[in-house]
Amino acid sequence: MARIAIGGFMHETNCFVPDPTDYEDFARPPDRPGILRGEEITLEFAEKGASSAGFIAGSDGNHEIRPLLWTSTTPGGTVTARAYERISGEIIALLSDALPVDAVYLDLHGAMVSAQHEDGEGELLRRVRAVIGDDAPIVISLDYHANVTDEMVAHADAILPYRTYPHVDQYETGKRASEAMKRLLIEGRPKGRALRHLPFLLPLNFQCTLVEPSKGLVEAAVARENDDIVSLSYLPGFPPADLHQCGPTVSAHALTQEAADSAVDDIAQLVALKEAGFAEPLLGPDDAVIEAVRLAQSATKPVVVADTQDNPGCGGSGDTVGMLAALLRNKAQGALFGVVKDELAAAAAHKAGVGAEIELDLGGRTNLPGVEPFHGRFKVLVVNDGKYQTTGPVSQGKPYNVGPSALLSIDGVLVAVSSLRVQALDRTVFEHLGVDLTQQNIIVLKSTCHYRAHFDPIAETTFAALAPGGHGANPADYPYEKLRAGIRYYPLGPVHKV
Repeated sequence: MARIAIGGFMHETNCFVPDPTDYEDFARPPDRPGILRGEEITLEFAEKGASSAGFIAGSDGNHEIRPLLWTSTTPGGTVTARAYERISGEIIALLSDALPVDAVYLDLHGAMVSAQHEDGEGELLRRVRAVIGDDAPIVISLDYHANVTDEMVAHADAILPYRTYPHVDQYETGKRASEAMKRLLIEGRPKGRALRHLPFLLPLNFQCTLVEPSKGLVEAAVARENDDIVSLSYLPGFPPADLHQCGPTVSAHALTQEAADSAVDDIAQLVALKEAGFAEPLLGPDDAVIEAVRLAQSATKPVVVADTQDNPGCGGSGDTVGMLAALLRNKAQGALFGVVKDELAAAAAHKAGVGAEIELDLGGRTNLPGVEPFHGRFKVLVVNDGKYQTTGPVSQGKPYNVGPSALLSIDGVLVAVSSLRVQALDRTVFEHLGVDLTQQNIIVLKSTCHYRAHFDPIAETTFAALAPGGHGANPADYPYEKLRAGIRYYPLGPVHKV
């Protein structure tokens, strides 16, 4: 029986939004447990859900699990030095107290940037390795949007990522991580490790594994695994994270260096051949609404439009209202828009009560280019406390608390408002306000791809729109300071110059 320390520190960092992510954001997130310590981790993940749950279940009770600390919060701005040092410091202290351990498993994201460390995960792994020494294996699970770095590959001994976007395989990822750990406990740390950075960034709109070429690339990486490979990962990266090694990667840990190099070179070559295949139409606000109205005229289901540049799941502020203005300019009827983060508007709706009309400057409170409030007179249809139970395959039944919320209406358009940021990756973000989604002609929601897992079954079609927001869909618009020179901003796109 091996003694395995487990922990987690997860954040997807958008370096180009103004508000930083501080300790309190980890302690009190709206859509996840917060900071768990010790046995709280095993109790929280006793059932199917996060990768940590899969890892614990995959251990089959045959190993002693020593839980340290696990935390995650909503994607957002750069993690403050205070938050990073306080959380990573506690993980290292708890690990030191747990010694000796035979192995470590960490549930990470792979795109965390702190004020002091552009490679947040690589730095954490360096510290963990310094504590446990050179013999004990470290296995990590990563989000599909990870930016894998040299330091991560060097200090970890197996990298098991999500294979889906929308992410519906977190639990299975943890199970695969547990299988890799069992192997390493017998065979020891792998001698072969390799990493290839691809020569272009990949916007999130082009990363969906429901369609080609991403679907086929993930499948090819899985098929390329063999007995010599401990882990082989194709990951498309997270462009809004400003670091030197940002972007798509192929990485491997293997019994020999030859096996690792051969595997990553095969998949990297396949990605290069598929570069021209990454494409999706991205329309401006008015063009998107005009197209949605046109499609809705003959549709039997709602037309779903992603307000992708204000996706809270990519660090967007959640309060931009450019698409609402476009819906009203183009006289869309039977439309739903949201969820808009505006605690002042939600409070005003609660104070006025159902049936009242209120004049508001809605949203647009974040200081971002092109973002401004929408002034209008709204009718209050529903108010509630913002607490609900999710039902979709991405949220997997998690309880949410987005604070006082409201459903408003203006000129044939419904507007969902919350006090805290929330991505519309689950239909319950609207349904808890009493909305029958199947009766809407058009649904404009704040997400990029995750929404598709729960909204596609009720949608006529889906596409993306580009309204001003904190998550630019085109990496060429990001003011990178640390990105390496020579990488293309997007497939077949212009080259980044320092």
